[in-house]
Amino acid sequence: MDSQERRPWGIGVAGLGTVGAGLIDFLGGDPAFAPAGGLFHVSGVSARSRSRPRPVDISSIPWFDDPVALAQAKETDIFVELIGGSDGPAKAAVEAALRAGKPVVTANKALIAEHGAELAALAEEMRVPLKFEAAVMGGVPAVKIVREGLVGETINTIAGILNGTCNYILTEMETSGRSFADVLGDAQRLGYAEADPTMDVGGFDAGHKITILAALAFNCTPDFKAAEVEGIEQIELLDIRMAKDLGYRIKLIASAERAGDGARVRVRPSLVPLDHPLAQAGGALNALFIEGDRIGRFFIQGPGAGAGPTAAAVAADLADVMTGGSRPTFQAPVQDLPPLQRVDPRQMTGRAYMRFLVRDEPGVIAAVSETLAEAGVSIESFLQKPSEGAAGVPIVLTTHAAPEATLAEAVERIAGLSAVLDRPRMLRIVRI
Repeated sequence: MDSQERRPWGIGVAGLGTVGAGLIDFLGGDPAFAPAGGLFHVSGVSARSRSRPRPVDISSIPWFDDPVALAQAKETDIFVELIGGSDGPAKAAVEAALRAGKPVVTANKALIAEHGAELAALAEEMRVPLKFEAAVMGGVPAVKIVREGLVGETINTIAGILNGTCNYILTEMETSGRSFADVLGDAQRLGYAEADPTMDVGGFDAGHKITILAALAFNCTPDFKAAEVEGIEQIELLDIRMAKDLGYRIKLIASAERAGDGARVRVRPSLVPLDHPLAQAGGALNALFIEGDRIGRFFIQGPGAGAGPTAAAVAADLADVMTGGSRPTFQAPVQDLPPLQRVDPRQMTGRAYMRFLVRDEPGVIAAVSETLAEAGVSIESFLQKPSEGAAGVPIVLTTHAAPEATLAEAVERIAGLSAVLDRPRMLRIVRI
């Protein structure tokens, strides 16, 4: 498209929640933010409710009941999708915009993680951009760093804290000494967590984000089904306290690790050494740790959500479109990219934290140690600490590196001991 013939740019915005309202406010505050003096106007908006109170005035902007109609409107030069959800209106509207030959900017991590390959194929067929910087880490340019700044680099590991809600909850549990349920209630009242927090606390939001980063890092197409996802619902104060006594902090870590010709993508609560940069990212911050062959290791952190940071990321993508920036949706044309090759988890090794609640009787520690040894697991450190109100005595230990299948088998064996009162708890220890 001829950039000189398309001034000013008409931007259609679908979805007027926190990010959508923030974007309208952002664009209204700087009508000439685009490079090279490019001008634009918000040509139309769409949302579920026209009458809902909002922090921005949309009375002068054309309203569309149907986001698909907005995507197809002749006044829409760039379609911005902020509806959310992997299917439904969001997917239909994005497909409609692409088929109409219109560039798309989205903050929808679920859409890209689950349908990124087919949408990229459509965008490339129609020769229009599909941009999604705001889908990962809000205002921190993680997508640009991995896709553009590290192009040509061999990335071996990419891991971090990609969900501010979970990070806030775990931080508050540690500092306040309150339970998961209590802190979750506060997070909902403060707006950090939704009324239904499953996407966040269940690890799915972080899973979508690491799926996208893995595709960019490992030159493949995104495949959310290949990600192993575990949330923080089962994390107890006892584990947070015991981990800290051992020199660790529990964080929800989303990681993608190269392994031979494949990769392992997973989200799980993990123990991070207290002196590691990821352990220092508290509250609602996001953080990312990247390791490559040439660059070695580096670390970035910043706000991963919110109206301002996410709107800024959307605006950055808009600026790229306006200046004619053109590159494949992922690292190469999608037809040239293989799907993510998932490695067998049993081939991976790692260290673990294990916690057992046992009867306070002679011989229990010896029985646990013998069972671990028989399973082929070596103990690195050991901690026994009385816990007020507990039905038994908690025993906590960390292991040396062992195949994950061996660690899982050891937990099953210990669960069968007569002195063990509750299901053993195992968390992995990060190795980055």
